[in-house]
Amino acid sequence: MGKLKFEFSNRLYRLPPYLFGELNEIKLALRQKGVDIIDFGMGNPDKPTPSHIVEKLCQAVQDPRNHRYSASKGIFNLRKAISYYYEHKYNVKLNPANETVCVIGTKEGISHLSLALLGPGDTALVPNPAFPIHIYSVVLAGANVINIPLGNDENFIRQMEHITRTLVPKPKVLFINYPNNPTTLTVEIDFFKDIVKFAKKHNIIVIHDFAYADITFDGYRSPSFLQVKGAKDVGVEFFTMSKSYSMPGWRIGFCVGNERVVSALSKIKGYYDYGIFQAVQIAAIVALKGPQNDVKAIAKVYEKRRDVLCDNLNRIGWKVEKPKASMFIWAPMPSKYRSMGSMKFSKLLMQKANVSVSPGIGFGEMGEGFVRIALVENELRIKQAVRQINRVLRLS
Repeated sequence: MGKLKFEFSNRLYRLPPYLFGELNEIKLALRQKGVDIIDFGMGNPDKPTPSHIVEKLCQAVQDPRNHRYSASKGIFNLRKAISYYYEHKYNVKLNPANETVCVIGTKEGISHLSLALLGPGDTALVPNPAFPIHIYSVVLAGANVINIPLGNDENFIRQMEHITRTLVPKPKVLFINYPNNPTTLTVEIDFFKDIVKFAKKHNIIVIHDFAYADITFDGYRSPSFLQVKGAKDVGVEFFTMSKSYSMPGWRIGFCVGNERVVSALSKIKGYYDYGIFQAVQIAAIVALKGPQNDVKAIAKVYEKRRDVLCDNLNRIGWKVEKPKASMFIWAPMPSKYRSMGSMKFSKLLMQKANVSVSPGIGFGEMGEGFVRIALVENELRIKQAVRQINRVLRLS
């Protein structure tokens, strides 16, 4: 019998080849040969989840009531804990009934929210470079992406004003992400005030990805978008438990803010899932309402790693700046190698130095000329990686 002849949906063809896939294949092949790859490629937290959260999960798993389907929107006690968290940390009041919804990690939440808000003919403003789901959730929804150079100042606002005035139809959604992945760019609260003014003026929904809220250094504290008066009128904020609480594999986060936007996401999710495993939700309550010392300790680990990596890279002549937040270094490629592009440079480091980094081009065309280095290896491994990189840079 011959093979079936069929076509996939247009949305699948709109997705470009996965740039990181080729690097992952090289990495796998080297590891199968016994090569020790020092992996800075993925922002995958390596520290264990705090013990009191794990203990609560173990208790909750034993209760057969938690083995059943849960609520797609999240159990009410967790949504109350989210509201408690925002009021105590940011002085932001949230109604747990209609201004909070739990998500199976923010990638899932952002993807489904794009489906709820966007469709063919719609446009979304997405700063570039960007975390890929900000771009491709729009693509998967059948809408169009309008890239704008990432910024955190008045010039960024002016660019958005110009695009919005000239574009037909006007953008429906603006994605923002501070502290930023991949660039580590940060903002102060006044920037969010300008975003709220812009969004109200042009009737645009704001989606703020706040994944690195707590991974901050040198006394910097990242503001919540919702702290600005009127922010709930125009947008929502996503938070993930993955980074602050070192819970990446647990797949739990939440979206909070504008009641209508939260309701739209809740409705879409109601058709797609039966909610997060209830024992995980109960453990997340303990994380949010319990002691926050572990959150500070996790940030301190990343800060020490940042210092070791930046100091050692600068020592060998690869000039990088220390970021004020996130779990990454956004490193401009050494001038000698910029002509080869970030993808080839990343392959060079993988194959010759046995060090894996992410090419800037994987985060959008404006990421070219950079690599992203995740702070997910211990300090000894970081020093070893820099030594191996140095040997390659001196010989290439």
